[in-house]
Amino acid sequence: MSKKFIPYANEADVLHIGGLTVENRLDRITLSGDIDLTQDQAGLEHARELYKLLGDVLVKLEAQSLPTKLPPPKVKKVANPFE
Repeated sequence: MSKKFIPYANEADVLHIGGLTVENRLDRITLSGDIDLTQDQAGLEHARELYKLLGDVLVKLEAQSLPTKLPPPKVKKVANPFE
C-alpha cells in the first residue's frame, strides 16, 4: 500500500490490491473485485498488503464498543439532473 489507508477515517480513500478494490467509509470497508494470491513475488506482495490492511481494520474494530449489527444505510432518491 503506497498511500496511508486509515480504516473508517473518511469516505474518500480507495486502495487497489491486484484486482481487488478497497473502499473506505465511515462505518464500513467495502471490498470488491477479485485477486489471485499466486505463488510468486507478486502474490507475496499482494498477501502482505491484504494482511496489513486487515490487521489495521482489526485494531480499529477491537478498540471500540461495537453494536451487534449496523442498520442498513439510508438511501435517498434525488431528481435525475439529465431529464
